[in-house]
Amino acid sequence: MDQTKQKILMGNEAIGRGVVEAGCTLTASYPGTPASEILASVVNFSREAEIKMHIEWSVNEKVAYEVALANSYTGKRSAVAMKQVGLNVASDPFMRSAYLGVKGGFVVIVADDPGPHSSQTEQDSRLFALSAKIPVFDPASPREAKEMVRKAFELSEKYEIPVMLRPTTRICHARQNVPCLLPERLERTADFEKDPGRWVATPQFLYDLHHRLNDKIDKILEEEDFSPLLIPGDGSLSKHCIISSGVAFAHTCDLLEDMKFLGKIDLFQVTMPYPLNKKFTRKINSGYEKILVIEETYPVIEMQLTNSEINGRNSKLIPNQGELTPDIIQDVLKKFLEIPLETGASPEQIKGKRPTLCPGCPHRAAFYAIKETFPKGIFPSDIGCYTLGMNLGAVDTCHCMGACISQGAGFYHAYAQDNEKFPTIAVTIGDSTFFHAGIPGLINAVFQKARFIVVILDNSTTAMTGNQPTPEVGIMADGTRGTPVLIPDLVKACGVRFLKECDPYDLETFTSYLKEADQYCRSEDGGVAVIISKHPCVLDREAMKAQPVYSMKITENCTGCEYCLNNFECPALVLDSDGERVIIDQNICIGCGVCQHVCPVGAIIAEGGGKK
Repeated sequence: MDQTKQKILMGNEAIGRGVVEAGCTLTASYPGTPASEILASVVNFSREAEIKMHIEWSVNEKVAYEVALANSYTGKRSAVAMKQVGLNVASDPFMRSAYLGVKGGFVVIVADDPGPHSSQTEQDSRLFALSAKIPVFDPASPREAKEMVRKAFELSEKYEIPVMLRPTTRICHARQNVPCLLPERLERTADFEKDPGRWVATPQFLYDLHHRLNDKIDKILEEEDFSPLLIPGDGSLSKHCIISSGVAFAHTCDLLEDMKFLGKIDLFQVTMPYPLNKKFTRKINSGYEKILVIEETYPVIEMQLTNSEINGRNSKLIPNQGELTPDIIQDVLKKFLEIPLETGASPEQIKGKRPTLCPGCPHRAAFYAIKETFPKGIFPSDIGCYTLGMNLGAVDTCHCMGACISQGAGFYHAYAQDNEKFPTIAVTIGDSTFFHAGIPGLINAVFQKARFIVVILDNSTTAMTGNQPTPEVGIMADGTRGTPVLIPDLVKACGVRFLKECDPYDLETFTSYLKEADQYCRSEDGGVAVIISKHPCVLDREAMKAQPVYSMKITENCTGCEYCLNNFECPALVLDSDGERVIIDQNICIGCGVCQHVCPVGAIIAEGGGKK
């Protein structure tokens, strides 16, 4: 790329470009939609500009945060990227780093997911920033997100404080023409200055550090550079104003233009929702009688304006949940501006098709075996594409990263108190999730003498977020070799005495291991049993080259009972046009051969078995 020209970039790419251009020397992340592409973009742009930078996929967000934070202690610029629920994982260092501060600029990129589209919550990270007393920028476009990265680094260094950049899904995945400048080369060398009263900060020092933090926020409150931007009205609605931020501002601006109200009413864009400029707050509360605040997802701006007459989330003019899509904002604007709402028939809702695991996904085989082997079992599971095991009746709970193993222990202890004949508990957790947060839960379960089965679904990648490598694969973020960390070694180190590994495509062996594990759990000296379900993700083309491919056919013996459709749910198995027999969609079937073991009358057969 010519680095002085414009380029159409996705929001996450623009943020990654901004990180490289600002002279950052370390970026860490854990993949999670909608933030996943940020780190990959940093890799690409740093390599393109021949900039030396440490870039890593960390095992979780807390580790990523702490690695980047220490880099900033040495005077170098650092960035960490995650999604909003990842900030929950990193909340411990996040809250404390506001007190202790930083030296080199430290930008915390947290991608929120209003809706939510691919998350457990639609929480608002701006509120988290307010709680921690960390400034936060709220971009309204990919270009603005890139520009705010530099501003965030500069603000961070000026006040020696972490600064958050909070894009949302619609910013992360939108595309825009973005100026690409030459990256800044700061040429800083690491220089950590020891200061135990700050970097160690036992409780005796924290009161003073909190006082200093409050002083920093008070000074940032007065910064004119971060005062909301005004698109003035013509005076015809002089006592009215609209305040907005993020992508909601972009939608509001477009809608007002369509409604012929842009330029008639004062419209403010809040680029830094926390801390909200003090002079702006006074101006709004004294100069306007009718105020509308449009923001996603919580009333962070409203809260700081402390005006009970504001129209917004608290007044219920704006819904308290869900994404603020243009149609919702349009209705809000019409009510606020007292424009009659159009009435008419609602558009017909098209029934969607529920998401399912890919054709040939090894997790489907594992879930089928678990459900068939333990029809009355309890099945805690976790965050990943394998959560779709719920369609197969093999996922009963899904809470947060790593929770399934601890919940498995909780279920065991609850039932064991009542009856020695406790139900079979079969936990499923992905390999990346196991590295992220499963290990402490496994250690605790073993130590507390719980008895249940853990099936680690090891497909050698972080599949749901874009196939980022796991520590076991031994490939780092930039494609170079790292030191592999093997799951079996970790499981043994956690104290597990029953450990088996099996390809779930081999349903017979996999099922026998499940039964053996259950017997071990119930034996006199039993405990936690672990089975590693190991087969590469079918989206990995290189891995697929080594996999046998069968020619799948359905014979005339098919009775149309739909057992395979309801209990195996492979997208390649469909009803024929008459709805009487099952046929195989050869356009999407990958020839894994597993479904031949599913049909109760043996109507599915596999031929061949050569490799691609």
